[in-house]
Amino acid sequence: MALYALGDLHLSFQADKSMDVFGKVWKNHERKIEKYVNRVVKPEDTLVLTGDHSWGRKLEECREDLAFIERLPGRKILLRGNHDMFWDAKKTGRLNEEYQGRLFFLQNNFAVYEDYALVGTKGFAFEGPFYLDRRGRVIGWDEERERQAKKLVDREMERLRISFEQAKGAGYRKFIMFLHYPPTNILEEDSPFTRMAEEYQVSAVVYSHCHGKQRFGDSIRGNFHGIPYMLVSGDYLDFHPALVQVP
Repeated sequence: MALYALGDLHLSFQADKSMDVFGKVWKNHERKIEKYVNRVVKPEDTLVLTGDHSWGRKLEECREDLAFIERLPGRKILLRGNHDMFWDAKKTGRLNEEYQGRLFFLQNNFAVYEDYALVGTKGFAFEGPFYLDRRGRVIGWDEERERQAKKLVDREMERLRISFEQAKGAGYRKFIMFLHYPPTNILEEDSPFTRMAEEYQVSAVVYSHCHGKQRFGDSIRGNFHGIPYMLVSGDYLDFHPALVQVP
């Protein structure tokens, strides 16, 4: 069995919202997803999709997108993204009841891969606006929006801790942490999310959300304080699912 991750599918079979305007990499991206996932993911594998699954605003507007995900091989675990308006965090249980045995929605709970607990939440990171000088250096930012962002970070941290503590209560001591948003913003060297990853000694942190070449370097990639960080945004990977390697 293997563990894979991929984020930001941005499907729109019902919402009719094309992603082509965001560059060539998005041309027929649904076909790429289907082709590349089927190429590497086996029925016995696990595929974690790290948010922004559908442009539909209500569940009925996402049915075809979720059916597309269902047809992909492997066990599918879904994380909540900032564009997943169909997914009310308080109704995660209802989604898991309705899609039991087909899709698993990861929010205030945990999933299992071998002897690892898969924990996660949407997360949040302050994304600006930032004020730049003529050389492109950050010289200021919107402090009111930063204060609001900190409130959202605190809320998401609570949800993530619930996920960790449920897994610990079930006897798990090895964790892989999933976020939709990056764990840090461009001003941060570390964050509450990186510190929680270190507190629970996670084996890896996997995130997405960063789109376009100019954004791929916005957060941590590679080893940080002994923990590997993986960016799995769809356009960053050209929609090839990434193998999550753990000890």
